[in-house]
Amino acid sequence: MRGTIIFSGLILLVSSFAAGADDTSELPSVQLGPRPFYLVEQMEEGPLKTKLQSCADGPFLQSDFSIAHRGAPLVFPEHSRESYLAAARMGAGLIECDVTFTADLELVCRHSQSDLATTTNILGTPLAATCVEPFSPATFHPDGSLDRPASATCRTSDLTLEEFLSLEAKMEASNPEATSPEEFMQGTPRWRTDLFASGGTLMSHAQSIELFKSLGVGFIPELKAPEVEMPFVSPVTGAVFSREDFAAKLIDEYRSAGVSPNDVHPQSFYPADLGYWLKATPEFGANAILLDGRRYNPQSPADENLPSLEQIAGMGVTTIAPPLWVLLKEENGRIVPSDYALSAKEANLSIITWTLERSGRIREDVVQGTSKYFFQSVLDALKDDGDIYKVLDVLARQVGVEGVFSDWPATVTYYANCMKL
Repeated sequence: MRGTIIFSGLILLVSSFAAGADDTSELPSVQLGPRPFYLVEQMEEGPLKTKLQSCADGPFLQSDFSIAHRGAPLVFPEHSRESYLAAARMGAGLIECDVTFTADLELVCRHSQSDLATTTNILGTPLAATCVEPFSPATFHPDGSLDRPASATCRTSDLTLEEFLSLEAKMEASNPEATSPEEFMQGTPRWRTDLFASGGTLMSHAQSIELFKSLGVGFIPELKAPEVEMPFVSPVTGAVFSREDFAAKLIDEYRSAGVSPNDVHPQSFYPADLGYWLKATPEFGANAILLDGRRYNPQSPADENLPSLEQIAGMGVTTIAPPLWVLLKEENGRIVPSDYALSAKEANLSIITWTLERSGRIREDVVQGTSKYFFQSVLDALKDDGDIYKVLDVLARQVGVEGVFSDWPATVTYYANCMKL
């Protein structure tokens, strides 16, 4: 039997090799490495730190609460085979493949259709000639200050699948002051590393399905917004590819691989995509997740032309996924659930959220630096690296999220095992 995780009535059946929902004897053990233990030791003294310290001896098992965001891109190139393997070894119960398409209408794992210049070695290969915006070097003012940053845009939709798979994944980064393609491909943030970034293996969506099946993890693909005009006409086959064709092909690849609809949790930022899945493929649509990236005000649900939470629930959607800062607020120096979080619960929507471990160090990169996005609503309540667990604890125990995306799944896996989520 497979392990189960319940999203307020939505049963997610996730591959876990478990003998039953309450029997973890056959769940795969995982390797967390030192980071979760470091973070716990950095916490201020108190009951939460004491509780997390008490779990240091494990055992640690795969957890459905721990969702791998693009694999393990804190250290490994995102959406690479190596990144996915690392995520599984750290106990992620679900792994994400962001899905876009190639010139010959094959589906591949990339966060953006146009990110090849910053996530692969394309600028160092002959395929640089296919880039819709060739590399343009930085220019500088006479005093040496930056005038125009270096840039390049290269799309999956300008490559065939074979060409795409010939590239190598690298850490997501670019150097705005680059004067050559080689310099542009550098720029990895100092809180990440290039130690494991050599020759990352790119994957098609179909290949990711087979890999995830072999790893015993669940599937949580995101249908990425096309960055070319739709319908798209394939320059290879001449076939016309609509947005609905794209959404349908994503589901068809799970059917072809023999994956149960209960194991697949397709995501999109666009309500129309979920509406399509609910109507055309209801067995898959039942598990669909609406990503909500707007600056949400419960009193102004018409912002950005997106439906209110009540309207979302009325569509048949059961799970919503906003960024973590939307679910939290600071109140007298404490982190508490936001009005949005309370509204989502009132609408009977289950919640997952994104993304931990994507902002660098709390003290240097978040509070005192520029990487504030994911913590922007609670900055006054954060002091040091260990406060990641303070945030996670409020999300889990007060907001009631049922899964958390992370760029380093070990951090969430440790907490989930300790709190028996």
